[in-house]
Amino acid sequence: MPAPLLHIETTPDLPASAEVVVIGGGVVGTFTAYYLARRGVSVALVEKGRIGAEQSSRNWGWCRQQNRDARELPMATKSLDLWDRLKAEIGEDVGFRRCGLLYLSNDEAEIERWAKWRDFAAGEGVVTNVLSAAEAREHGRATGRAWKGGVFSPTDGIADTSRAVPVAARGVMKYGGTVHQFCAARGVELEGGRVCGVVTEKGTIRTRTVVMAGGAWASSFVRQLGIRFPQAAVRQSIMAVGPNVAGLPDALYTAGISLTRRGESGGYNLAISGRARVDPTPQQILFAREFVPMFAKRWRVLAPGGAEAWRSGHEGVKKWRLDRPTPMERMRILDPRPDPKLIAETHRRALEMLPALRETAITASWAGYVDSTPDGVPGIGEVTGVPGLVLAAGFSGHGFGIGPGAGHLIADIVSGADPIVDPKPYHPDRFGSSAWGKVAEF
Repeated sequence: MPAPLLHIETTPDLPASAEVVVIGGGVVGTFTAYYLARRGVSVALVEKGRIGAEQSSRNWGWCRQQNRDARELPMATKSLDLWDRLKAEIGEDVGFRRCGLLYLSNDEAEIERWAKWRDFAAGEGVVTNVLSAAEAREHGRATGRAWKGGVFSPTDGIADTSRAVPVAARGVMKYGGTVHQFCAARGVELEGGRVCGVVTEKGTIRTRTVVMAGGAWASSFVRQLGIRFPQAAVRQSIMAVGPNVAGLPDALYTAGISLTRRGESGGYNLAISGRARVDPTPQQILFAREFVPMFAKRWRVLAPGGAEAWRSGHEGVKKWRLDRPTPMERMRILDPRPDPKLIAETHRRALEMLPALRETAITASWAGYVDSTPDGVPGIGEVTGVPGLVLAAGFSGHGFGIGPGAGHLIADIVSGADPIVDPKPYHPDRFGSSAWGKVAEF
């Protein structure tokens, strides 16, 4: 079964023009359109499949500051404030709750890293509590285990991945923007070197500004314009179990298993943090050198995959024509097969660590392609040499939680407003340097 997702009705007719066209109806693209619409900007959001159907509905749903890379922490903090406001602004619940996130460990080195992060974050105004062995055991009493320590971040939370992005898309339409599902953008037209329109399968939208927020498709899309954006995706698998389990935390991380309570259903999502399959693609081969530091840091949790991603077309390197169907139309929604061995291992670990789950049944399992940059930090900013084209991709598995802040920042860049956070650490020009950047710790 695929990941649960709220179905919404969107705008039937494509506009002839818009001040801004956002390509990609995931969390980043949708919140970009949302914050532009709230400012009265004429914005059209186009999505080749369903709103939120790829990685934006396939992740854990954590909205965290805890353990964020220093470059992302300001955006994470701002995002939590924005998550808090959405229900009142849109008039519909996105399932966000500041339930706190619990981390438990028996690895002293890991606990020490968390304590160092606490000390750093305190200077940024972020509260996180390092737990003693006794406190960790009390917080983790559902495991029935002793723990050497942990951390609890009380102001962090979770949102409902099945409804957050579709509800935000309704917010786009509420504030005057248009949203178009099953409407693939085939390419960007230029006039005098700058953006003048977006060609879609349903017609052309005249515009002076385009935001490319296509997730795992972004690099192959901008390559059509001669832009080199190093990006590679890995396939991660998640499973879900049924509701009616008492005594479990809302969100728990351990090295063995992680758990998140789902929104209205009350069930739980289960995953092993960081574990993924590397499905080879032409694009991964093209950018292999750039990803050497990332692979060197994380090779222990990565395993070779199969040919599915090669066939899916999201990381191809070929050019396509704008008057014919593109790879995005042949693959409306990336819905890769979950790794059966990993799902079985996830379930085994979950039942061993959390005995209360033995009374539940598996309700679903799914996988998603997590697109990453070489340093694990997104690329956000206007593309040098192509005025009017703003790139927003490579969120490296962090995009859901920081989606509102990222969308607000992109709307700031597009509209010329004071940015909600400093945009410099995210600008994609950094990937043009011959030196590798620091790989994100988390």
